Amino acid sequence: MPAGETTDSTPRRPAPRTQRGIRTRDALVVAAREVFERDGFLDAKISDIARTAGAASGSFYTYFDSKDEIFAAVVERVQEEMVHPHVREHSGVDDPRILIDLANREYLQRYEHNARLMAVLEQVSQIDERFRAIRLGRSMAFAERNARLIRKLQEQGKADSDVDPEIGSLALSAMMSRMAYLVYVYGHDIPFERLVTNLNRLWYNALNLRAPTEPPTQTVDEILAGAPGEERIELRNT
Repeated sequence: MPAGETTDSTPRRPAPRTQRGIRTRDALVVAAREVFERDGFLDAKISDIARTAGAASGSFYTYFDSKDEIFAAVVERVQEEMVHPHVREHSGVDDPRILIDLANREYLQRYEHNARLMAVLEQVSQIDERFRAIRLGRSMAFAERNARLIRKLQEQGKADSDVDPEIGSLALSAMMSRMAYLVYVYGHDIPFERLVTNLNRLWYNALNLRAPTEPPTQTVDEILAGAPGEERIELRNT
């Protein structure tokens, strides 16, 4: 499910119309993230969220109906942060290996930044069908984008044509997701450069791409600053 999407069983109150209301709701969402990351979903209390936000407990229900609903708002905000960045294809950066490297670096960095909340989402998705649907839908949306990239590379003769784009995309996306979880949630110690270099090589090998002979000369921010209107390659992981 794309960022910002919720299941039908997760109701939403109308967005506040006043600046004060907007600020209060925003403070509640920020506070909720802090409480969920500290206490986990099951032990988090609405009263703690309201107190952390500097709001009265009763005011919570002006903006949210339940703990589930505010958790969905927190997840929406984090997913927007994680899936919004993209890697642009523009003059001088058309090597798919470099694009894969840049996208994987961006993904791992953002996962590390959001690791505690990703752990909570994983916990909740195991016990709540609504959040399982959000988690699965997000994964499938990423995999579909990666499959489009694989098809494009195959059409250009740059990737192994025998690889099924859907299966290959699911496998590679799952690899990135689980490795990120292992390193940044479970705390398995792998230095960043070693991690990204080996994950990249698995991508290259799976698609029959050779590793680039030179390291990237542009950062993700520089890639994102490409001229508007140019073609975009989007690469996402779960």
